[in-house]
Amino acid sequence: MIAVLRSAAAAGLVLLATACTPAPGNVDWANTGNGWEEAHYSPLDQINADNVGELGLAWYADLNTDRGQEATPLVVDGVLFNTEPWNITTAYDAVTGEQLWRYDPEVPLRFGRLACCDIVTRGAAYHDGKVIIGTLDGRLIALDAATGEEVWSTLTVDNSANYTITGAPRVSGDKVFIGNGGAELGVRGYVSAYDAGTGEMIWRWHTVPGNPADGFENAAMEMAAQTWSGEWWKAGGGGTVWDGISVDPELGLVYIGTGNGSPWVRKWRSPEGGDNLFLTSIVALDIETGEYRWHYQTVPGEEWDYTATQNMVLADIELDGEIRHVLMQAPKNGFYYVLDRETGELLSAETLAPISWASGIDMATGRPIENPEARYGTVPVMVSPGAGGVHNWNPMAFSPDTGLAYIPITETYMAYAAAENYEPGRGLGTAFSGHDDIRRQIAEYADANTRSWLAAWDPATQSERWRVPYPQKGSGGVLATGGNLVFQGTIGTTFAAYNATTGEKVWEMPVQNVPIAAPITYMVDGVQYIAVNAGWGGGLAHVERAAYSELHLGKPRLLVFRLGGTAELPPLPEESFVVPELAPPPPLTGSAEQVALGEQLYGANCAICHGNAARGGVKDLRHMAPDTHAAFSEIVLGGSRAANGMVSFADVLSEEESEAIHQYLIARANEDWGG
Repeated sequence: MIAVLRSAAAAGLVLLATACTPAPGNVDWANTGNGWEEAHYSPLDQINADNVGELGLAWYADLNTDRGQEATPLVVDGVLFNTEPWNITTAYDAVTGEQLWRYDPEVPLRFGRLACCDIVTRGAAYHDGKVIIGTLDGRLIALDAATGEEVWSTLTVDNSANYTITGAPRVSGDKVFIGNGGAELGVRGYVSAYDAGTGEMIWRWHTVPGNPADGFENAAMEMAAQTWSGEWWKAGGGGTVWDGISVDPELGLVYIGTGNGSPWVRKWRSPEGGDNLFLTSIVALDIETGEYRWHYQTVPGEEWDYTATQNMVLADIELDGEIRHVLMQAPKNGFYYVLDRETGELLSAETLAPISWASGIDMATGRPIENPEARYGTVPVMVSPGAGGVHNWNPMAFSPDTGLAYIPITETYMAYAAAENYEPGRGLGTAFSGHDDIRRQIAEYADANTRSWLAAWDPATQSERWRVPYPQKGSGGVLATGGNLVFQGTIGTTFAAYNATTGEKVWEMPVQNVPIAAPITYMVDGVQYIAVNAGWGGGLAHVERAAYSELHLGKPRLLVFRLGGTAELPPLPEESFVVPELAPPPPLTGSAEQVALGEQLYGANCAICHGNAARGGVKDLRHMAPDTHAAFSEIVLGGSRAANGMVSFADVLSEEESEAIHQYLIARANEDWGG
């Protein structure tokens, strides 16, 4: 059972200490996960399981981009703050939808080629009259919440390296915390704390050790270096904090979730093996100083992109008759973890879906019981889950009313293989072609056995209470409310509500797009609203977009609902129902050596936007039109489509290398023609 939480703050009734006190009749949503518990829960119950059928659209705003909409909006004092791709930030009247201001940080387009995956943002933070955003080019910017004018701006990364920011900042007290991304392109991860009033850096903590010859920043890095070998720092190391950050102000701890290794393949970054701390770990740091307190590593020596950057929920749970203050996470690797958030002790861990890389967790050591066959070489091996994970960035929710976590889950399979050789900083160290018969068998199995569902999970008993299956993977983040409701956007281009206790679908509305972001709820003048961003894109669309070619999508939009809402969306344009006819690929004219070089260069430069093995992406390059093939060099080197985000690669690729990539793509197109 779930015990009564320690304070009103723990139930979401009081937001972060830095959020203003709402006016009577108003309830804000001032932090991406609502309270500091990051539970994506609100006690509001005006909209409930009995009357949700009366829910209708109150207002909407068109979002002028076709890229992924992953942001969780914020609402403070009757104003809704939203962030869009390229970190464009907009303020709306939360009742009427009137736009109050719009801010464009003018991120240079060249940073789009560094973003894995998609030029997304997951939201903003609020502090003392300021909206704080992290930008794709690594800036942390504070805006005046009333006017949208810039108050301060701080560059948090070295722009000569391949860093980006896609995660939402978090605020506690007078500090704002931000991480970054870029592990796929050879960076060293870290998290930083800044003064929320001035933008001055207070402390920084790296997640993996650097070159020992330069000295270690602290004892934790010296300890971590013992778990690495070779010259790992030349490839960056990875471990980026690209999303999950949680704070417990009562314990004085900030928790970070760290990402995958750079490169993926362990033998290329740490030839003698090792755990490679602090990759794929939950790490607790002192809020004031950034000093290391404890860690739990979910995947020692990881090499499957099993990040532990997913949202971390803080709650108080009764286990074996004792109230435990816990941290809960469902990372990519398929386990649901319950940790003591003061000490880092592992309390329980069970699988959410079928997986093959491990058979369980050894509770005596806290380490996974690995399947040795999952440690791949140059021959492809099928591993579950794939790199998309059992649970990805789409936030789960936790309700203290039901004691259940609500999690978007996917059962996936993927072929992993190591490249024959690797140059530090050039790609993932993997190979996504060759051994075609094995790959085809794995792909066929994956296609036949991939499943997706929304699960209600009991963290006290580590068991599933109910599930709602979906026909394909790709449904969105989750909101739980005091009205005994769970809200989620679905891959069926709808927005739906479920009874939080039983899983019964109690309301659904077609919304012409896929709301992949996490919804929020707020109250203004005594009226409760639900808001969500609807816009298909992000990592899933990058890797798998071809499988979703028949989705009939309208404009990406910010959607806001209330009881009795009567607004209507315009009809979908007729062309959205037409599946484009694909032209057959041209014949392959390049040599086997040229194609092999093209594969390596593609993985290092193109895969983060166009998908591994050229399967999917913002544009599926297996299905290029004849005029695109003819203009390939002009696009890649000349930058003729820079306005669409495809900037020139002339600074990193020669004419010969560009043509090698072209020949690789032609080879892939012929291999998969019709698929």
